Amino acid sequence: MTGIAGGLVRAGVTLPVAGVAVAGHAFLMVCVFMGTVIAIERAVALKHVVAFIGPLTSGGAGLALLAGAPQAAAWLAVAAALAFVGVNLVVVRRQPAAHTGLLLAGALAWFAGSVAHALRVLDGAVVPLWFCFLVFTIAAERLEMTRLMRRHVGAGPALLGILAAAACGALLSGFAAGWGGLLYGLSLAALAAWLAVFDIARRTVRAAGLSRYMALCLLTGYAWLFAAGLAWGATALGLPWRDAALHGLALGFVFSMVLGHAPVILPAVARVKVAFGWPFYLPLMLLHVSLALRLLGGYLDPRLTAAGAAGNALAIAAFALTLGASAIAWRIQHAPSQRKPRHEAPAGN
Repeated sequence: MTGIAGGLVRAGVTLPVAGVAVAGHAFLMVCVFMGTVIAIERAVALKHVVAFIGPLTSGGAGLALLAGAPQAAAWLAVAAALAFVGVNLVVVRRQPAAHTGLLLAGALAWFAGSVAHALRVLDGAVVPLWFCFLVFTIAAERLEMTRLMRRHVGAGPALLGILAAAACGALLSGFAAGWGGLLYGLSLAALAAWLAVFDIARRTVRAAGLSRYMALCLLTGYAWLFAAGLAWGATALGLPWRDAALHGLALGFVFSMVLGHAPVILPAVARVKVAFGWPFYLPLMLLHVSLALRLLGGYLDPRLTAAGAAGNALAIAAFALTLGASAIAWRIQHAPSQRKPRHEAPAGN
């Protein structure tokens, strides 16, 4: 909540938020929130208590930042990322595959970005590397799903080449922001095209229920990823499209993936089942409409940027409430009847 509030202040919304939350908005959202959530998911899958050291440490990093110790928070994030690298090494050893290798590459990107952040070097590479962590993780999950489809023999190598270019662009951004940003942006756009062509969502969007909802989340997310990639490259060339690059990627792409996968991941991680229904579409629509208002309307009137950002926050809150309500609805639907039968056999003699 503090990370979101800090982002709202940066977008022009007046809120009583500490300065460290405003300055550390990206750190709180990527390293603390997303890092902790993803690390918990991986720890549950690994089924070993030691794997929870990472998410506990990244959560502690957020508390340290809000307590006014940003340098301690930065090094805690480094420790959390390093622990996450260790977890993914175990995953790769157990299941050597292209998608587990990408998960490890994402963990390494988080670690590299966090080290640069803690040492205050290669500032231009920090945020792109943090985004590589998220993008690589999502790409790995989608690559695993494409194993269910027949695809061109060159699709796998093409994906690895695109992600390698993204990693190079992120690192180059620390030395030559223009060239690095251009390569990074073009790589993101290429990844969106790859996902649009090869992802199984192209087929499941014609299904019904949860499958269609997830597919719509994915496909709209890929559209935002393409737009964010172009905006990132344009920003590197000097155009004022930084907000579209950052939040088209973070909100349009990453949070679309969160909205799409949460109804499946939450039951697996928290052992809480949800009753899927049409209300899940409301936060999704609000997210995309408010993001379009923020990124397109903001060029006409800065107040539209603030209004769109407030809509983004409302969409995230609405999704959390929808998840909670759907979990309660499932319990009610599947609760055993408490009513006694009308006719009971008499007690035995």
